[in-house]
Amino acid sequence: MRGASALLLLGGLVASGTSADAPPRKALVAIVIDDLGNSMEEGRRVVALPGPVACSILPHTIDGPRIADLAHAASKEVLLHLPMESVADMPLGSGGITLEMTEGEIRTTVADDLASIPHLAGMNNHEGSLITQHPGDMAWVLETLHTAGAFYYIDSYTSADSVAYQIAREQGVPAARRNVFLDDENTDAAVATQWQRLIGIARHKGFALAIGHPRSATLRMLEAELPKLADEDIELVAPSEIVKIQEQHPLPDTATLAAPTVKR
Repeated sequence: MRGASALLLLGGLVASGTSADAPPRKALVAIVIDDLGNSMEEGRRVVALPGPVACSILPHTIDGPRIADLAHAASKEVLLHLPMESVADMPLGSGGITLEMTEGEIRTTVADDLASIPHLAGMNNHEGSLITQHPGDMAWVLETLHTAGAFYYIDSYTSADSVAYQIAREQGVPAARRNVFLDDENTDAAVATQWQRLIGIARHKGFALAIGHPRSATLRMLEAELPKLADEDIELVAPSEIVKIQEQHPLPDTATLAAPTVKR
């Protein structure tokens, strides 16, 4: 995919400057759009976004498989957006993981959810601020993911107390953690502010990963801003490229990224 740029970053992720012989390193940005599967209109609009914007699809949704087919045909990575219980006890829909489930129930549910969406490259959590704080439950989730195939996991980081990233690494699952939520507020001004935060983190660290949703302000902003990235010396990459970087440069056990503004 875009491995060359990622490999350049791996040689000196935090170093400043470049040698006279080396090309300048571009900052890398990856974007995942969550909550897909219940609307073909939203799905088509996300798939039509330029570049490798990933599509994270809720399990057992009416349009989920068709959106996954479209995304795969457009060379966009497909993720399972696994519903997990939150501290706010928000509705999860089909295929959700709750704290009351047994190990067998969690493993069966995750396996069924994975089977409901074709072309998967990875998984991230929908809600999950409660479940991602529990190492045992996360171990069952991620062991099942690991057994199912060569998938990666993105910790949506809906709680600053999440252990999901660390447990994924313990289970041998390639993993990364979200840097920015683009649209906790569905307004043009709020989304624009978060977009600039994302670009700032990418320029400072060399890479950044954002999660957004198929909301009007988010899609308007991405349709306008994604075509400009190349001129700003920023490369849009698939989430798997950020996962590769964090595999080489693991995050510390204590989170150093921006804490969530809401606990989902």
